[in-house]
Amino acid sequence: MAGEPVSPLPAWQTLTDEQSRRWTEVLAHVTNALPAGAVTVVVDGGTAHAAVVADRLADALHRGGRPCARLTDRAPVVDEDNWRADGTVDTVAVADGPRWRARPPTGEWDVVVWLRTPPVGPSTNGGRGPECDIVVDLHDPTWPVIRHLADRLAPQERWYLSESRAFFATRAATWDTKFGDDLPAYAAAVTEAGLAEGGVVVDIGCGTGRALPALRDAVGPHGVVIGLDLTPQMLTAAHAHAGRADADLILGDARHLPLADASVDAVFAAGLLTHLPDPESGLRELARITRPGGRLVLFHPSGRAALAARHGRPLRPDEPLAETRLRGTTARAGWRLLGYDDPPHRFFATAVRQRG
Repeated sequence: MAGEPVSPLPAWQTLTDEQSRRWTEVLAHVTNALPAGAVTVVVDGGTAHAAVVADRLADALHRGGRPCARLTDRAPVVDEDNWRADGTVDTVAVADGPRWRARPPTGEWDVVVWLRTPPVGPSTNGGRGPECDIVVDLHDPTWPVIRHLADRLAPQERWYLSESRAFFATRAATWDTKFGDDLPAYAAAVTEAGLAEGGVVVDIGCGTGRALPALRDAVGPHGVVIGLDLTPQMLTAAHAHAGRADADLILGDARHLPLADASVDAVFAAGLLTHLPDPESGLRELARITRPGGRLVLFHPSGRAALAARHGRPLRPDEPLAETRLRGTTARAGWRLLGYDDPPHRFFATAVRQRG
């Protein structure tokens, strides 16, 4: 089904300072991820966007001191001979568009960059193209966000923090408007989790704080409710829910929580694991802060199959929330999975913190 037309990429002169910094940061991640020496790179996923992004990538390489040959989709393919003749052992060839992608100058492309844009017809793919090394979300052409970067090019530790914050930063103000109907589902999940009254509960990746009022109801007036999120803009949007719940808000990374060992009685995590570079390490960090016998609640207001269909991708058995995999990762991380429920309308799993 066709969607809204793809907006043209804005010129540098029309970007705000913040938007320019965002583009600069994304291009820096991409250029730093390219292997040393001669490299061939193709940018694909929407012809108009591909040409502009390839131009910007080539400019970033030049400014960084790397020799670069620009192979445009408008140039004849015989230009391949020219860049080979003029190239050095360190030349990066940057091409754009499906025509070049179908004809890699060295047998195969060293790096394929896919631009994810809203679908507008049969020739535009809003997901990830096959065999892509880097995926850049361009739904907002002023605010690019890297959504995938192959481990062979750069460990997620290098780009996860900036790209996760960037992804959620622009969505924070409208998140509750778009997903406000999910509030009853959050409340039902918290009620079903059976959290102990008077305990300390922390919502990791709290977003706009939709679960905080329900968590307050669960632990009662003598309990402690904490909301933690990676993105400052999300915490700003969470103030209303936090105020009603008498909850504390903390800026922090779920991979390195600013909380003491065995300091909480329950952890609520909605949609968290699928955003973490290493879900098992994330579960281990959640276990670190939880007292033995404490509860973990994993939740999403859509089931896995429904969410995959919404994003236009197949449901894979190796996903972090697939039951077999989740049983293994929770056990290795210090949890025992108690319940697992994955109907179309929600994902809901609970676990208990093991001793030792």
